Amino acid sequence: MERQHARTLWYDRPKYVFMEFCVEDSTDVSVLIEDHRIVFSCRNGDGVELYNEIEFYAKVNSKDSQDKRSGRSITCFVRKWKEKVPWPRLTKKDIKPVWLSVDFDNWRDWEGDDEMELAQVEHYAEDDSDN
Repeated sequence: MERQHARTLWYDRPKYVFMEFCVEDSTDVSVLIEDHRIVFSCRNGDGVELYNEIEFYAKVNSKDSQDKRSGRSITCFVRKWKEKVPWPRLTKKDIKPVWLSVDFDNWRDWEGDDEMELAQVEHYAEDDSDN
């Protein structure tokens, strides 16, 4: 059986880029965050292997990036190397894979967004202590 891509949502913030790999009942989850790319793999509830490799638009700080798993998805927040520089897209190449979409529910202007972004990161960090 061939690997498939996980549906992926992303949005941009001043300090972080957030990605959500939408996979229910995931097992064998692996998230590798490097300075120029992310590699995600897992199996879904039906045992299908999912694999995504994304070369980032710009360099990130892989040491200050995290991922959090829930029953419905795996969320990653990746620290930008250059803060407060907007990313027009997630990928280095100007392409739009069918499995990658902007998360418009979380996309917003950056005015006064630093406190909200910090709260999101702290929320994920606190929840991570459960794992």
